[in-house]
Amino acid sequence: TDATSITVSMNTGNNFLVTLGGNRTLAAPSNATTGQTGSIYVVQDGTGSRTLSYNAVWKFPSGSVPAATSTSNAADMLVYNVRSASTIDTVMLKDFKR
Repeated sequence: TDATSITVSMNTGNNFLVTLGGNRTLAAPSNATTGQTGSIYVVQDGTGSRTLSYNAVWKFPSGSVPAATSTSNAADMLVYNVRSASTIDTVMLKDFKR
């Protein structure tokens, strides 16, 4: 659910979608299980230019945190693997066309 701080409840599924209605932070998820994998679609609303920052549990290759595509209605996908309660390996696939 879109909110200033987005907390994904990982016991409700593996694949999620959120439409950003403002600048947001992806918080540490609740109920993550080691080995769990899935995806989170991050969609810009009709205004676009929304930013997404991340809690420290979200780890990206080489420590390089990607910026979400800023075009209105753009869709990016975060692919994740829960390595531990404090480490979620994540990559962003960018700019899926709608």
